[in-house]
Amino acid sequence: MAIKKIRIGEPESFVPSAFCKDFSYQEGEISFDLSSIETRITRQGTIVEFPIGQDEQVFGFGLQFYEINQKGKKIIIRSNADPIKNTGDSHAPVPFFVTNRNRGFYFDTARYAEFYCGYPKTSQRTGEGDSADSTQELYATRASVDSSVMSVPIPSAPGVDLFIIEGKNVTDVVSQYNMMSGGGCKMPDWGLGTLFRTHHDITEKDVLDLAHRFREKGFSINIIGLEPGWQTKHYPCSYIKNPGNFPHFDEMVAELVGMGYHINLWEQCFVHETAPFYEEIKPYSGSFPVWGGLVPDFSVPQARKIFADYQRKHFVDVGVDGFKTDECDGSDYSGGWSFPATAEFPSGADGEQMHNMLGELYCQTMLQALEGHETVSEVRNMGALAAPYPFVLYSDLYNHSSFITALVNSGFSGLLWSPEVRSTTSKKDLLRRLETVIFSPHCLINAWNCTEICPWYLWDCEDEARDLLKTRDSLQPMLRKAFDKYHDEGVPVIRALVMDWTDDPETWNIKDEYMFCENLLVAPLTAESDTRRVYLPAGKWKNYFTGEPVESGWHDVTMPAEIIPVYEKL
Repeated sequence: MAIKKIRIGEPESFVPSAFCKDFSYQEGEISFDLSSIETRITRQGTIVEFPIGQDEQVFGFGLQFYEINQKGKKIIIRSNADPIKNTGDSHAPVPFFVTNRNRGFYFDTARYAEFYCGYPKTSQRTGEGDSADSTQELYATRASVDSSVMSVPIPSAPGVDLFIIEGKNVTDVVSQYNMMSGGGCKMPDWGLGTLFRTHHDITEKDVLDLAHRFREKGFSINIIGLEPGWQTKHYPCSYIKNPGNFPHFDEMVAELVGMGYHINLWEQCFVHETAPFYEEIKPYSGSFPVWGGLVPDFSVPQARKIFADYQRKHFVDVGVDGFKTDECDGSDYSGGWSFPATAEFPSGADGEQMHNMLGELYCQTMLQALEGHETVSEVRNMGALAAPYPFVLYSDLYNHSSFITALVNSGFSGLLWSPEVRSTTSKKDLLRRLETVIFSPHCLINAWNCTEICPWYLWDCEDEARDLLKTRDSLQPMLRKAFDKYHDEGVPVIRALVMDWTDDPETWNIKDEYMFCENLLVAPLTAESDTRRVYLPAGKWKNYFTGEPVESGWHDVTMPAEIIPVYEKL
């Protein structure tokens, strides 16, 4: 177990480690051949290249929705609200990857770095002959090459710090990376339960009625989240309580807190001209607006203080202890609503760097507002060195299979992800999605656009939903231990199978199973099928719900809509 830092050129000052208050590491000797690293500074920026083995597989790069093994792919670390293909674009792009040779590589940059994950450097064989015989063969990913490299151009950067981490398996490498930022987040006990987000047009009376109904019906909801309608303007935000829908906002919060609920507010970090602190924060904002609102430069202490002081006085001090920050992950591919890469900020950062850092800087600002209060909050953009933040990622995308793959990938990069339940097409779809959510770090149900006050009323399955949420309650002791280990040792709560069974080739491409907490293997199903293949790596296993022993290896399993395949490692 060791970390080695290599400085290349003159690194920029606006990098993730500069804003990570607990960033630290202890250097040691590593086995990786440092002489094999080639670097050059060109008009293109900084370029780093080093060999990658023919059988060396590549994992990581943040919250990726479509694949887990990126060998042979081109990945761009670029914030994007709508990542629709396996290009690297993500709500949480992270310039960190690991390989099955138990090594990790972290590039300390906020740029749109590109990673060519094992491209041929010399000759390449296409098969028996000397050339491709078909278009399909010509464009196929090559399995047989004489030599390949990881080639990493970092645009505009005159240099970069590269950290190489070695460990006994991928989990160990990732844990060391997480500890570089200070370890995993401190998750409060109440954050291990269920968060229910209300309809966007809900009123104060409706919220209180719903809160009482949950208690009467035996739903152990911990957190109630209010969507945009709680404030007078929300695209961009006024941060002024809406006197129409919520005439007694502070009193409502106090009553909900008295009932044992925690309160979470939806907002953006784009400041409407009616916001009381608009003029004060304007000098510390970027050169381009979003929806007409200011974009504060949260890397500047003055901007953080203005924003945090207002949030503390008007929300935290009356009982709010969580926030959901939307649309901070914009790119130029989502309808042009966000600021461009050419934007300039008072800190000297440009739009490219701010796109990759905005969510994380917002989280720092809100922790300042919370002044030590425990929180579990939500955000739609994160990046490198994010493990210490009790902020869970979510998305406007909604494909269930992609949500499961994102959950599997989240553990590689120090991220928390919730495959939230939102709109549903059938009772089966609701139950299958809810099953995945209860076996995730953050149990989130979002009824912001539901045609019923709760999604289970839409499909007449209140009893089934309540039973599944009781299962979540039963998981909280093991979640408590897992989050404590995440905090103390950096071990992710959710892990792809390849993280713990790195030497098993069967695990290298499994993107729909994962380890949950210490020893549960979860294999979710979607509404499309009741049958799937499940792989259990070497070891002794039992069915988590029935206690029946199960052999390791591949299995074809069939489950009714109310049950999710879960296996316990003995």
